[in-house]
Amino acid sequence: MSSNNNPHSTPSNLQVIYEDNHLIVVNKRVGDIVQGDKTGDDPLSEVVKQYLKEKYNKPGNVYLGVVHRLDRPTSGIVLFSKTSKALPRLNKMFAQGETKKMYWAVVKNAPPQENGTLTHWLVRNPKQNKSYAHNKEVPNSKKAELDYKVIKELDNYFLLEIDLKTGRHHQIRAQLAAIGCYIKGDLKYGADRSNKDGGIHLHARSLAIMHPVQKEPIAFLAPPPEDPVWNACLSE
Repeated sequence: MSSNNNPHSTPSNLQVIYEDNHLIVVNKRVGDIVQGDKTGDDPLSEVVKQYLKEKYNKPGNVYLGVVHRLDRPTSGIVLFSKTSKALPRLNKMFAQGETKKMYWAVVKNAPPQENGTLTHWLVRNPKQNKSYAHNKEVPNSKKAELDYKVIKELDNYFLLEIDLKTGRHHQIRAQLAAIGCYIKGDLKYGADRSNKDGGIHLHARSLAIMHPVQKEPIAFLAPPPEDPVWNACLSE
């Protein structure tokens, strides 16, 4: 597990969930950025490349395709393509919704029902890097849909399992905020306090896909980060 003085992923502490000739699946830590951005911080894609370079003593550049992203303050499953053959097939699967993504979210307030479907129209504000959820279609909005269910009641929080139907910008965060279920630590979307590590309690728990080359179904599961709240979610 990551130590507090180096909370980000490095080639030596990378949490690899699965690897074969075409894919590598890692468990992203809070604060890891999946692909390079204006912050200039080392992205996870470069860390994975370095990991592969060192593991296989590769002399030249390592090929790695970024298939999808997770928000920086979230944790969980990120899949990369190791071959140019697999990448377009994976891109197509993700674009056409042929993947099954399940998330865990720890929220302060109970949702109106034990389980249900949320449908909103999201408008993205790039300047604020934020999405706003509307109950009906508005200009420049995109339909967002997810299923949720309460799977555990903690002392002060509720653990939700979320089945993502669409993949919009900050979708889970914005939709849960719209029903008053603020994710623990998510100041941007209404939580009253931040988490110590600057992250939020939203975790990409599982991913199921059809293998792009072997054409067999394959599924991955990521343990949540080590902290008292996540540990309580896992306890029987």
